[in-house]
This record gives sequence, C-alpha cells and structure tokens, in this order.
Amino acid sequence: MSDREYDIIAFGATGFTGGLVAEYLARHAPEGVRWAVAGRRESTLRDIVDRLLGTACPPAGLVVADTSEPSSIRAMAAKGRVLLSTVGPFERYGEPVVQACVETGTDYVDITGEPQFVERMIERYHDEAEQKGLKIISCCGFDSIPHDLGVLYTLDHISTDGPLTIEGFVRSAGTFSGGTWHSAVNAMANFREHRNARKRRPRPSASSGRRVRGKKPRVHYEEAIGAWAAPLPTIDPDVVLRSARLSDEYGPDFRYGHYARIENLLTVVGAGIAIGGIFALSQAKPTRELLLKVKDPGEGPDVAKRARSWFRVTFVARAAGQTVLTEVSGGDPGYAETSKMLSESALCLALERAKTPDHFGVVTPATGMGHALIERLQTAGISFRRISS
Repeated sequence: MSDREYDIIAFGATGFTGGLVAEYLARHAPEGVRWAVAGRRESTLRDIVDRLLGTACPPAGLVVADTSEPSSIRAMAAKGRVLLSTVGPFERYGEPVVQACVETGTDYVDITGEPQFVERMIERYHDEAEQKGLKIISCCGFDSIPHDLGVLYTLDHISTDGPLTIEGFVRSAGTFSGGTWHSAVNAMANFREHRNARKRRPRPSASSGRRVRGKKPRVHYEEAIGAWAAPLPTIDPDVVLRSARLSDEYGPDFRYGHYARIENLLTVVGAGIAIGGIFALSQAKPTRELLLKVKDPGEGPDVAKRARSWFRVTFVARAAGQTVLTEVSGGDPGYAETSKMLSESALCLALERAKTPDHFGVVTPATGMGHALIERLQTAGISFRRISS
C-alpha cells in the first residue's frame, strides 16, 4: 500500500469526535505523515483544513464521501493505507465503510461500542480480511482499549501457566456525545433481537482446546479494591474474551468479569433503576424517539467539562494463589482520550504495523495491535501501571 495517496484518512472529521481526532493528528502525528480529513460536506472539510494550517502535521488533503453513496466510500478507502471512522451509529452507517476497506485492501479502525455491528462484521468480513492480511479493528476508543489492553498488560505481571481469572472495575467521571447516546438507545432497542441471534450462532471456541469463559455477573463487594462492583453491560467483556480466544497468550484456562466500581450500595440500586427505565422506554418506537431527542448526534461537552473528566480501570488478577492489581487511567474518557486512542491506533498501523501481532481479519485491539499500541498510549499520556501484588 506504499503507493496510496494518504497514510491515514480520518472519516467523520466534521462531527464532534471526528473533529477532536483531526486536531489530535494535526498536533501529534509525526512530521511527514500524509493524512486527510473526510466527510460529506466539502465546505466544512475545507474549513477544517484551513483551521489546522500551521500545526505540526496539518492535513495533506480532503476526501468527500457519503455512506449513502457506496462508490464514494470505496474511492475514499482506496486512497488510504489506514482508514479511521467516527461515523455512527455504526449499526446504521458502518458496514459500507468496512466493506470498502476489505475490498480495497485498507486497514480500518473505529470507535464503535455496538455489539451487533461488531459481530456482523466478524461474520461477513473476517475470512476475506484474514486471507488478504488486513487488520479490521473496531472498539478503538474508551470502548474497549483501556479494558482490552489493560488485560493484555496485566498478563505480563502474573502467571498464565494455569487457571487465570481477571476482573476489571471501571470508575469514571464525564459525559457522553449525542452519537454515543443514539448508539446506546438503539443497542437497547435491539437487545432482544441481538440476544436471540446470538443463541442461534455457533459458540466461539478458543484456539488449541483452551478454555475461555466470562464470569457470571453479580453485584458484590470486592475486598481487593474496597468497593462495590455492579455488572457493566458494555461490549468490553466480549472484546476481552474474543482476544483471549484468539491468542494463546491468555493461558489454558482464562476467565474475565467486568464491573462498574461503585463506592455506595445505594448508588448501585439507583443506577440499576435508571438503566432499567431507559431500557424499558427504548423498546417502543414513540418513547424511543423521545429518548433520541435528548441529544442530537454531533453534540458534545465543552473544553471545561472535558478537562474535569477522567477514568480509572482497576484489574484484579488471580492465579495459583497470587493476586496482582494493575490500573489503566487517563483523562476525559468519552472524547479527549477516545480521540487519542483512535488516532494512536491509526498511527500504530500506519507507522508500526511490523511490530504488531500476527493476527489478521476482523480482530481486537489487543490481538491486532498489542504491546505496540500500549507503548504508544503510554507515550501519549495514558497510564498503564502495576499497583500491588
């Protein structure tokens, strides 16, 4: 792909998160990286290019593309070595972009946290992408890089020779964009359909006869961190378990559990009631449409709110009588750090692909980029550290 016009194409640069990605690449990509902004509106793209002139690595061009016009998406994908996408909800807009990347031989990363979309991309495009030696990697934002790479980092600090259990406990302060809100509401609306479809699919198996399982979710008090833990129904545990199934590095018998870390039991109850109410309202079209009006796609918090936001994920690993705690932490999870994670994922594939694991197809951040991405994120200011044993 050395003859491609661009190293990276940032699709969705006219949106809120996409705009943050464009700013990050302009200020932090190494000099000489050829990258372009892409989206539907040429005039807005030109404004972005003009605004970023004078930065360390300004965009080298722009590409007009629209998911409703497949030919424009394919033409866009053919111009780049790596295409990153922030255009969601991905269940609605994502597949034409993945399809175009697989057809044109282009690596791909995105920030989706939508299980239905990810599973469909695995079913439809994994085999062809694997045969072509491509890396198609979803969930390269807060969903699910801190969790997926956090577990990978933890493996370096504990024995994987026998049964190993790792649990992740998430705590954060921040808000979410209109695009994230729409994705979450639509995911809840399609939950039953997705669950039934999952039951009909063959159960994925780990390589070499290994065992990989999720821990049964339950509310409990976790002594190792001194806090309550409530099951967190996100895509993150699915991503971690898929990484474990794809790689022998996780050992012969691996289990993972994923929770929200909550200091007060009453907060657990309140959060459960709130999520249950949103889920119930999402099931009927009239009330779902009202929920979707709460935030419009493209909306997001201002600079001051983002500056006050943070995240911390603590991992408790247990194996052979040993307990190890590690932690991944950073700033604003939904925007500042998500744009950083996605941008560094694209730069990892564009600049350091030879250092990444030999896993191809529709893969996970841990199996597609691995320690090469951990090193980039540490350099970029996201902390990975062992905190006790």
